[in-house]
Amino acid sequence: MPSVTVVIPALNEELAIEDTIQKIPREDLESSGFPTEVLVVDNGSTDKTAEYATDAGARVIAQPNRGYGWALWTGFVNAEGDIIVTIDADMTYPADMIPDLVNTLVEKDLDFLTTNRFAQMESGAMNWRNQFGNRVLSLAARVLFQIPFVDSQSGMWVFRRAILEKIKLRSRGMPLSEEIKIEAAYFAKLRCIEVPIPYARRQGPVKLRAWRDGMENLLYLFYKRVRR
Repeated sequence: MPSVTVVIPALNEELAIEDTIQKIPREDLESSGFPTEVLVVDNGSTDKTAEYATDAGARVIAQPNRGYGWALWTGFVNAEGDIIVTIDADMTYPADMIPDLVNTLVEKDLDFLTTNRFAQMESGAMNWRNQFGNRVLSLAARVLFQIPFVDSQSGMWVFRRAILEKIKLRSRGMPLSEEIKIEAAYFAKLRCIEVPIPYARRQGPVKLRAWRDGMENLLYLFYKRVRR
């Protein structure tokens, strides 16, 4: 059976990182035949994120170049598992669903699985501005690239590490989230699906810069369309 690496990018997440790691059902994964490691990429934290992650049993790698894409890419190239799972470090994503999602990837012989947060979003988990922005970006991605995903910005994915040799990930910022989906579904024509998940309120302060990050994502979509 393939092995699994759960990659968690983290920047100043000392309030939630231990709970996030402990919620990952590693025993269930391993009893199902999936040897599992948890890899936290500390993206320049100034608090005790790295210390708490280590105490919770994760392998921790430092990536001082701040950026969501930098943290994820560092996790990808250092992952030892045949299957990579990504979640955030703030308890928003349902880590307890990881065994089911991994099984879905394997049993359906998929290459890439992403998730739809809008299907079961907890009240207050995302303010109306961010919801509107996410839906606009997702619509733009569908129109420009004909990808079949409702939520282009979701950060919970399950995919085979081998696909990294088939796709081109250039962004080292927030747009990496939409880019990996576009690369997998549109350019590489991989076997992909989107699965609905519950999405909860985050623990700790919000770091998203709504307008700035939204514009960066939107402009990157057009850049990606004309120049891969």
